[in-house]
Amino acid sequence: MSATATKPRTRRERSPQPARSKPVALDSREPGSPLARLTAEQLEQLGREFDAIHDDVFASLGEPDARYIRRMIRLHRQLVLAARALLLGSRRRPFWLAGTAALSVAKILENMEIGHNVLHGQWDWMNDPDINSQSWDWDTASPAQAWRHSHNYEHHTFTNIRGKDRDLGYEIMRIDPHQRWYPIYLLQPLYNIVLMAFFEWGVALHDLNAGAIRSGEKSRAQLIEELKAIGVKARRQVIKDYIAFPLLSGRAFKSTLAANFTANVIRNVWAHSIIFCGHFPDQTYTFSEDEVAAETRGGWYVRQLLGAANIDGRPLFHVMTGNLSFQVEHHLYPDMPSSRYAEIAPRVRDVCRRYGLPYNTGPLRKQLGTVHRTILRLALPGGRPRPKPERTMG
Repeated sequence: MSATATKPRTRRERSPQPARSKPVALDSREPGSPLARLTAEQLEQLGREFDAIHDDVFASLGEPDARYIRRMIRLHRQLVLAARALLLGSRRRPFWLAGTAALSVAKILENMEIGHNVLHGQWDWMNDPDINSQSWDWDTASPAQAWRHSHNYEHHTFTNIRGKDRDLGYEIMRIDPHQRWYPIYLLQPLYNIVLMAFFEWGVALHDLNAGAIRSGEKSRAQLIEELKAIGVKARRQVIKDYIAFPLLSGRAFKSTLAANFTANVIRNVWAHSIIFCGHFPDQTYTFSEDEVAAETRGGWYVRQLLGAANIDGRPLFHVMTGNLSFQVEHHLYPDMPSSRYAEIAPRVRDVCRRYGLPYNTGPLRKQLGTVHRTILRLALPGGRPRPKPERTMG
């Protein structure tokens, strides 16, 4: 099928609508936030500039882009086949190590660069019946439909709005000083380690929305349906990784089972690290509901870039992160093919420089270090926001 079967819609037609609330004066925003420095006219012009970046890319999408995602899917399948073949001999340590490494890379590639981005609708413009956000399923515990709602809609619409974005700490962690402290947070450095190892299961449970369950907003019938969907995915994952493929290995059953478990943990730790680095390092801002009241299109863009942070790296690193190392660009354009983020990053940085806005980025060791420092510090009462960059330098 042609990769240019339909003309993509413009940015203004495709994006989530800004959060709405009662009007509020600009000077009521929190002091220090770069958002407060911009006038209404500047925000309007900035919005047009960011819209133009999106529309320029979508006007140029075509067969080379389609070949990219098909190549990634083909590479993933080849890695899986190689891993499964190697694990047939996994009773020998070299085969176990090679098979586990290949399977870990395959699972990371499938979750990060393929599954996450296909489910975002980044490749829907191809009109491919298989590579499509409504038909794709991925190798993880989260049912696709539930994840699309909690992530694509809730998180990307209400990014870093306290009380609205449930991804701020995933309802179990205190990662912002504005969050009220409870004694249970004393344990968050410990249960964060558990979350890292079993991140896919934590995300699946997070999609249920514990707050809506407690308040009665979510009916018992809906909860049962969602639990059934998780049960179906869980059964499929367990059978595939811990029964079927180990059985196919014959006498290498135990070693293959251990390899599959190890690959899942590696994938989970990697995904946890990349996602947390994109949202919770010192550089990112959070917002009260009053700050985003009567939010304009330009204001929505500014909130997205202030609430995200990039990770520096080389092309292979970016692919292994699902290009979520360009978290700023991803939050500005969640429906844009991830392979285009590196291309537009200089234009985004230039807009930030001209409007006096920070472009948050840093090496993995720095971003990850500040994330875990925050988790440790905010496990205790009190705490203040760390110093943040106020503008892009250079």
